[in-house]
Amino acid sequence: MSGSPYGTTFALWRAGCGDLWHDYTHHAFVEGLRDGSLTRASFLHYLVQDYVFLVHFARAWSLGVVKAETLNEMKVCAGTVDALVNHEMALHVKTCAAAGIDEATLFAATEEFENIAYTRYVMDAGLQGDFLDLIAALAPCCFGYGEIGTRLAETAVAETSYSDWIATYADGDYQGAMVAVGHMIDAAVTRRLGPNPAASARWPQLQARFDTATRLEISFWDMGLRGA
Repeated sequence: MSGSPYGTTFALWRAGCGDLWHDYTHHAFVEGLRDGSLTRASFLHYLVQDYVFLVHFARAWSLGVVKAETLNEMKVCAGTVDALVNHEMALHVKTCAAAGIDEATLFAATEEFENIAYTRYVMDAGLQGDFLDLIAALAPCCFGYGEIGTRLAETAVAETSYSDWIATYADGDYQGAMVAVGHMIDAAVTRRLGPNPAASARWPQLQARFDTATRLEISFWDMGLRGA
């Protein structure tokens, strides 16, 4: 049993980062989405920054196509770029447009330092490292939002102003995409590190990549709250 619908590798990384994972997925910002108490100013501040984040995140997944060793790795990375650019970002555009913020303004928004730190860390992981370094840095965002979406869909106060956000990440399309990503990661790790990857010399480095990206996710939520 992997302990997660997103695969064995992610389950190991999640367990390996300890309390950081709970701090990320149960952050005060997330709980504010769940019960509707998050201020609209904080949410919009986060959403603008997250749009910019997703631009860089899509570029990082594009780098995954370059770093890939198999056709399936290429297909999953390319499919994730499509999902980010043509689907997930649409929620940001729609919500911000209702608040008078058009897409051109979103694309040109000034990045907060937390955004710069996170996105450049992920890109550096891929440029300086290999496919596994990149994937380990990308994983917390992908699977964390998947877990958050699932939990909030089950526990959120009905019909808050954040119901659309929750539904985006709880939706079967997003969940199915994350399952596919998880399977790809398991295969990629086994291909490069063998059947017992956690015993390999590379594993602590990959765990550190995952841990750092999780810390940067926490900082991103902190940044969102600061927008109140």
